[in-house]
Amino acid sequence: MNNLPKTKIKEGFLGQTMVVLSPEQKEKAQQQPFFQNLFPDAIGYFPNAKHHNRSRKNGIEEYIFLYCLEGEGWVRINKKTITLTPNTAFIIPKNTAHKYGSSSKDAWSIYWIHFSGNYAATLYKRFSVSNQEAIKIAFDENRIIVLNEIIKLLENDFDDEKIELTHFKLIGLLSSLCYTNTLENNIDDAISHSIIFMKKNLNEILTIEALANQACYSISRYSELFKQKTGYSPIQYFIRLKIQKSCEYLHFTNLNIKEIAKEVGFDDPYYFSRSFKNQIGLSPMQYKKLNY
Repeated sequence: MNNLPKTKIKEGFLGQTMVVLSPEQKEKAQQQPFFQNLFPDAIGYFPNAKHHNRSRKNGIEEYIFLYCLEGEGWVRINKKTITLTPNTAFIIPKNTAHKYGSSSKDAWSIYWIHFSGNYAATLYKRFSVSNQEAIKIAFDENRIIVLNEIIKLLENDFDDEKIELTHFKLIGLLSSLCYTNTLENNIDDAISHSIIFMKKNLNEILTIEALANQACYSISRYSELFKQKTGYSPIQYFIRLKIQKSCEYLHFTNLNIKEIAKEVGFDDPYYFSRSFKNQIGLSPMQYKKLNY
């Protein structure tokens, strides 16, 4: 039986690549749990795609990832028009009416992926905090390499390893896009700098007043922003960092409990032990024996 994918050539763009899973491939892939979690149903690259357009009244059952490398195009969804320019991307949710197409003046070059699976909705949510605009993406040659590797994997007959590798490459690709803002926010905002300050002063006893002053906020505003970012109050988070550091001391040093408590800013070793057990679920000695 020939399990090679069906390749559709409709637009006829010079240099285009387009792979759609055949029924035989889908039947093979569905036996793998990775297919259920996240998998491409189709993928393609359309360079200089003049007159390229699609219109679907009811959408499709997969999410559609559009990544513009050059030129310009547009997406119409929910009575809104989104413009795609070089190094921008957009994900169209499944079962949603939409239209999209290339600019008539400056034809786009795009990679596109139809994908589905249990992870798809979460990745879409992380990528499209607002579906009212395209997401800017810093160009990375490695991303293009991964896209072409996925195409190459789908162009060949399937075996278990190819199915698994396709899944991992796709989840790596989408994750690198969906969590970009999370990584960037961890670098630049004041609360992240406050956390860095905490890590450098784990042996100190810092008050909420001192932490708020260091971050140049009032206590109430600092506490509010800190809780929004971490889910913890500043002092709760500071204590968590201390306990995490104490785990390292228990793993990698021969310091006793009193010495470790002092290293992470606890004057009272009994209070340290109680705090440790509240967070870890074991006493410091139990933890040390379990991980010796």
